Amino acid sequence: MERDTAQTPVPKNLQFRVGLLVGLAVVLGAGFVIYSLYARGVFEDTQRLTLISENAEGVGIGMDLSFAGFPIGRVQRLALDDQGRARIDIDVPRKDAHWLRETTIFTLERGLVGAARIRAYTANLRDPPLPDAAVRNVLRGDTTEEIPRMVATLRSALENLDQMTASGGNLQLALGDVRAVTERAAGRYGVLGVLLGNDDDARKLVATLDRANAILSSVDTLVGKTDKLVLKTDERLFAQGGVMDGTARAVEQLNSLLVDVRDSLKRADGILSDAEQISGNAKAATADLGALRAEVDASVRKISALIDEINRKWPFERKTEIRLP
Repeated sequence: MERDTAQTPVPKNLQFRVGLLVGLAVVLGAGFVIYSLYARGVFEDTQRLTLISENAEGVGIGMDLSFAGFPIGRVQRLALDDQGRARIDIDVPRKDAHWLRETTIFTLERGLVGAARIRAYTANLRDPPLPDAAVRNVLRGDTTEEIPRMVATLRSALENLDQMTASGGNLQLALGDVRAVTERAAGRYGVLGVLLGNDDDARKLVATLDRANAILSSVDTLVGKTDKLVLKTDERLFAQGGVMDGTARAVEQLNSLLVDVRDSLKRADGILSDAEQISGNAKAATADLGALRAEVDASVRKISALIDEINRKWPFERKTEIRLP
């Protein structure tokens, strides 16, 4: 059997095709690299933000800085400062930098599960914007760091609870005191005995209250009698035909008598004037004076009788003087 020793002819332009393929691969690789850099924001205008933390555990290059759940920055560098604190350099695109203000708070949170997260909280977006190359402290919220403290607190609470519930502990003593108070409250004097501390004082207090009630009853009776007496006195003084009514009538009579006396005195004054002018008619004047004197005496007797009547009905002042001209 003869072998075909003839070689396959080489296609034309093979080198050109290979070079074209290699060049296309290089272009695609370069485009992919450029696109990756663009996607990572290498060519985007950014501003630098530096966060200071006591511990940067869990933070890595490329970690996002999130605001309201959206990434607005990326960690570019981690380093230590002169005081041994962690410096976290973050690049924030200019288009997202307006979410950060001078009053913005930055936190580094690390839970039991999952990676750490850097978050920004801005309360007022009207505050001045955060300047470029700003340095801010970051607040840490590490759950794993709180576990030992929680365990120690829980252990202390359990020890205190064990001491309280142990025999002779505070809880047992308190329960004993409550039992004693309950037994005393169930006694003869009830809660009163508990408040006063013994039954003797409770008995004395009950007796005192009974006497006070008796005194109050007596006072009520006396007040009722006083009311009746006041009512009778009021009827005696101010009722129709009483002392005040009789006194009013006597005063009216006295006023009429005084009017009569005033008229008599006026007539006497006129007669005396006539006596001075007409000295020749002395006999007639003397007769008129005698009649006037009789009228005055009668008026005085009426006034005296009326005053005696008033003194008999009402305790007026006894020393009453009536001056005649």
